Amino acid sequence: MGDQQQPQGTSIGDSLKLPPGFRFHPRDEEIITFYLTFKVFQRGFTCIAIGEVDLNRTEPWELPGKAKMGENEWYFFYQKDRKYPTGMRANRATEAGYWKATGKDKEIYRVTGGVAPPVIIGMKKTLVFYKGRAPRGEKTNWVMHEFRLEGSSRLPCPTSSSTSTGALKSSSASKVVAALAFMHPCILLSLLDLI
Repeated sequence: MGDQQQPQGTSIGDSLKLPPGFRFHPRDEEIITFYLTFKVFQRGFTCIAIGEVDLNRTEPWELPGKAKMGENEWYFFYQKDRKYPTGMRANRATEAGYWKATGKDKEIYRVTGGVAPPVIIGMKKTLVFYKGRAPRGEKTNWVMHEFRLEGSSRLPCPTSSSTSTGALKSSSASKVVAALAFMHPCILLSLLDLI
């Protein structure tokens, strides 16, 4: 029995061994409901599958090395930086380039079931990484989906007993976002604006 080998899995830290074939692939609603909401409203919340990065100091090709798991997709939390101290525009520049928003933001709903209408809980923004400086940057095949709280998700999490003041909640809700980054196989394919 001592010589029998355990199935090979992925080790995260020193405590978790995952079985072969395990994938972390939450739906948009799950990212908002079970991860981002708790990250914003529960002090000290961590997730074994979602790392944390400083997006302005991390190039996209460095993201896989900073991820907690994932082969082709990597999930992160990060705090949005403002381009100007008193402005609302996000700073998404890195040393080598910048993330540029593309297309319209997509609303994310929590389906309540029954007769109640779906409730908006977040937004998803798609960004593409460009090498160089705007407006002459060169488009790459790095894509990121940035998730932010919106609507009812900006209210305090009902199960969160470790949050403090409303000011902290409002401040956190406007800065913390979750992101899914990946390298798209096609170069031609075309992670907060809250107060």
